[in-house]
Amino acid sequence: MEITLAQLREAGAGFLPGFFGVEIDSVADGLVHARLPVGQHHLALNGYLHAAALVALADTACGYGCILSLPEGGTGFTTIELKTNFLRTTREGMIACESRLVHGGRTTQLWDATVNDPEGRPMALFRCTQLVLRET
Repeated sequence: MEITLAQLREAGAGFLPGFFGVEIDSVADGLVHARLPVGQHHLALNGYLHAAALVALADTACGYGCILSLPEGGTGFTTIELKTNFLRTTREGMIACESRLVHGGRTTQLWDATVNDPEGRPMALFRCTQLVLRET
């Protein structure tokens, strides 16, 4: 079954990506571009972007890519590991994410994402491993 960009946007609206305000700009084979307009509700008590908001953006971009890249017989996925290296932060503006498929196997997928600050500088490097689910 082929899923369109519009269907992905609509599906995410009622879940965490919609709640956080994640916007999916484009999807292609093994590549997803997404962004997040940073608002006060994305900040930690110290006034800077909360790590969870950035991770939500990166994990959403990788997750949508995984959905679109499921191998034959795959019915879904779940994240089994993730890691983020934070390089800088922001208080406002639009942050952008590019996620790329590194490994697309029969049972796992590995995704890398770079999140950039409003000036286009890398602010986080993210990697996750997805377990491909199958009907039993």
